[in-house]
Amino acid sequence: MDMKEVKTPKKPMLFYYAMTLLVILLFNSLAKPYFDELKIEQVDYGTFMNMTTEQQIGKVEIQDNQILFTNKDNTKTYKTGIMNDPELTARLHDSGVTFSQDIKEKESPFMSFIETWILPLLIFFAIGQYMNKKLMERAGGDNSMMFGLGRSKAKVYVPSSEGILFRDVAGEDEAKENLSEIVDYLHNPGKYSTIGASMPKGVLLVGPPGTGKTMLAKAVAGEAEVPFFSIAGSEFVEMFVGMGASKVRDLFKQAKEKAPCIVFIDEIDAIGQKRNGNAMGNDEREQTLNQLLTEMDGFEGNNGVIILAATNRPESLDPALLRPGRFDRRVPVELPDLKGRTDILTVHAKKVRMDESVDFHTIARMAAGASGAELANIINEAALRAVRNQRQQVTQADLEESVEVVIAGYQKKNAILSDKEKHTVAYHEIGHALVAARQSHSAPVQKITIIPRTSGALGYTMQVEKQDKNLLSREELENKLATLTAGRAAEEIAFGQITTGASNDIEQATKLARAMITRYGMSEDFDMVAMETVTNQYLGGDTSLACSPATQKDIDEKVVALVKKQHAAAKQILLENRAALDRLAAHLYEKETITGDEFMRLLDESGAAKEN
Repeated sequence: MDMKEVKTPKKPMLFYYAMTLLVILLFNSLAKPYFDELKIEQVDYGTFMNMTTEQQIGKVEIQDNQILFTNKDNTKTYKTGIMNDPELTARLHDSGVTFSQDIKEKESPFMSFIETWILPLLIFFAIGQYMNKKLMERAGGDNSMMFGLGRSKAKVYVPSSEGILFRDVAGEDEAKENLSEIVDYLHNPGKYSTIGASMPKGVLLVGPPGTGKTMLAKAVAGEAEVPFFSIAGSEFVEMFVGMGASKVRDLFKQAKEKAPCIVFIDEIDAIGQKRNGNAMGNDEREQTLNQLLTEMDGFEGNNGVIILAATNRPESLDPALLRPGRFDRRVPVELPDLKGRTDILTVHAKKVRMDESVDFHTIARMAAGASGAELANIINEAALRAVRNQRQQVTQADLEESVEVVIAGYQKKNAILSDKEKHTVAYHEIGHALVAARQSHSAPVQKITIIPRTSGALGYTMQVEKQDKNLLSREELENKLATLTAGRAAEEIAFGQITTGASNDIEQATKLARAMITRYGMSEDFDMVAMETVTNQYLGGDTSLACSPATQKDIDEKVVALVKKQHAAAKQILLENRAALDRLAAHLYEKETITGDEFMRLLDESGAAKEN
């Protein structure tokens, strides 16, 4: 038995045309005569006779039941009733009135038919077709619901409207090298088909926020000079089941029509999360993912359609999405290194008037761990600071201050510390700097300040490595722990009491000590056994313990012991350099901010004085 598609019965178009004709008929028979009648003023027969005698009449039309006439200028029409007046014709003749023809010119029957029937019908038809077309567009095609729920909201750039090229993206050389192959394929597909190679269907860009994933996708489209469809993963998520899948279908339909092209899905983890098989879960999300999987690797080939996607949560994506044939290539877009940061700063600085003395290498060293977006913000903050200070160019000081703004927040101009608090903060910060300087594996001190910041810090000590470090030894980490605890140690030595100012130091020291034991294998008892696992590494890294409660107790004891040991080491260093501590703290109290060079000079002088 043949299955037939059951369609909803629709009223034929003839019905709608019949309704239109009826409306026109009613208009012509009722409305039009009524409006014409409103234009004619009714007067009595005496007024008509007086106007005839005074020769104030232009034209006259005598009908069966009324007389129509105009004034001398033919600008106004009047009507009056018929009277038994045998002398009417003679009076009209004597007055020079034209009454041999009608007031209105008679149109031809054909033109009258066109104006009365055909023209209104065409207007109604055109309006109907236009409204029907717009309604279908809003509804997203024949198979979707109303209001455009099933239609893709992808933004189309033909070509990429922003004109971004690879040269505009700095600091991601490896990612650009990976993606340049895609561009080459779109320009010269024959080179690959000759040898039998096929291009990856999908490329997944993974990395922390702000590293330039979206910008790289636009650069690929700009280099390839092909249509570029951009849509966020969250735009597929709808309230009604099936709408997300409908949007995916519509997106790929548009893409196939404009192939070769690039489809970019930002934050794909919004629809590509792992399916857990829970029947009570969000079925809409799963349907959307299933449709995406089908479109990327179905019976229908997507020749010339390359999918780019970006995410900072790759571990949450469904394995079916990541297999070869769908997202064949995974391109990491990591935080830039020292050279990358320098290049990014140079690119963004081209748009800003910079002083010739600006050293981007120094700023790049200060901004260790910053993303491309944060570096762009540093340049902008520096430009804003220059404007606030009524200068025409951005100086080195502006850039250094903007780095501090990004790290620690703005200076709190109105924050007033008491004399005692100011002394305490000065000793605290000098404690950090002094212990760092007296250890062989610590980064050099760049700046020390006791000016409060909007982040809540009452002061801070900035240490800057000369080069990026990818590997840290146990000694370096222990020295870092000692430096973190040195602020509290200085307070204990100088005042014999402790304050709440070390709260951030305590938090950082605890995290570092725990990581050394649970993840870095720097404990003799646990050796190379991981006690913690890290998830969401690109979003700060959430840790979860992977050990028994008894082992957790041992970990806690070892963390405490490690921090206590380095705290004691920091206190010992400060006691050995007590004179330098007092002198430097007094100097910082007076100046409020000192540079690293100034600090090292005073420290060396104190050392020389001690030897003498």
